[in-house]
Amino acid sequence: MRFAVLALFLTPVFAAQIPAGTEISIRLNDKVASEAPVPAGVIHASVIAPVVVEGRILLPAGPVLNGVVKLAKPAQDTERAQLQLVFTEVTDGHVKAPVSAVVSGLENARETVDEKGVILGIDASQAYGTRLSQGIAKLQANDKLAGLAGILAGAKQTLKIGDVNANIDYDAGTELRVKLTAPLNWAGVTTGPESKLLPFPNEAALPALVSRQPFRTVAENPPRPSDITNLMFIGTEQEIRTAFEKAGWTPAARLNASTKMETARALIEDRGYKEGPMSILLLDGRPPDMALQKGNNTFASRHHLRIFRRPDTFAGKPVWVCSSTHDTGISFSERDRTFIHKVENRIDMERGKIVADLLFTGLVKSIALVGRPEVPESIENATGDVLETDAAMAVILF
Repeated sequence: MRFAVLALFLTPVFAAQIPAGTEISIRLNDKVASEAPVPAGVIHASVIAPVVVEGRILLPAGPVLNGVVKLAKPAQDTERAQLQLVFTEVTDGHVKAPVSAVVSGLENARETVDEKGVILGIDASQAYGTRLSQGIAKLQANDKLAGLAGILAGAKQTLKIGDVNANIDYDAGTELRVKLTAPLNWAGVTTGPESKLLPFPNEAALPALVSRQPFRTVAENPPRPSDITNLMFIGTEQEIRTAFEKAGWTPAARLNASTKMETARALIEDRGYKEGPMSILLLDGRPPDMALQKGNNTFASRHHLRIFRRPDTFAGKPVWVCSSTHDTGISFSERDRTFIHKVENRIDMERGKIVADLLFTGLVKSIALVGRPEVPESIENATGDVLETDAAMAVILF
């Protein structure tokens, strides 16, 4: 089995030019909104993952991008909301450098981004909630159907279905990608949280620990093989929960009638539900001990994971394994006759996202990547999505 400390994969440099077109993952430190007045002053965002070019870290996680809200336009009757964020400076607290960067991608958002970096709001007329209100209005205009309209309007009120808010509102903590529109000459800090990682204690025992863990979860209903376990955490439950909370992850609510109804409201109102429930997956016949997710303003897309306690210990700490995927949309399953989440097929990207998030908290002591030759590199999950992976497990010691 192959074993490697992830930090050793990358070599920092002491001064570099980062080419135009390079994307940088950031987390907003301020709330921004399309209905806020402009000029809105300076906005700030932290770099949350190292920028790596040809195996070298050219910009580590940690520095802050400063910029402005260049355009903020609220949603109108027939016009979509617009929001444009432009970043002009990057600093590590000691060194500052001019930067030219615009938004190029959104994380778990219902909005889209155009080629100029302008965030475009949703078309509220296409949302389920708006169409429901329009349908009720049409029935009310018909004398013969006015009674039915009243019943539907009463049901909408009873179910507490609100109107669709088509404005763009991103809280602090929202994650985006920005793209350099000109080369960035960076002579500041070149090491981030990865520079503080230590070698694993008794690293020779890691491959055996990893290989004896089950690698496949099973859906509870209907019972079908599903997600691959692709992370291992070594630490107490409190250490794990604290790290994920600091990284912006939220515990998922239990799946029951109440949370199903709240999920339906979120879909009808075209909004997020950061505590939204997950379907139950079992490992060795047991449900997860922790279920966590990171979303934004749509239930259709979210990062999510399930963590299972194992009977092992390592370095005197409990061992947990985790299956993680990224929900990217909702579709209707003809096989199961229900709505399902579609997932990003390349699940190693989600594994990397979680490693980067936890590393950025400063609470990780050691990281390793352990190969598993016995694990298939392509399988289907319980809902029919193909999962592609290198089959390795990332191991994180807190």
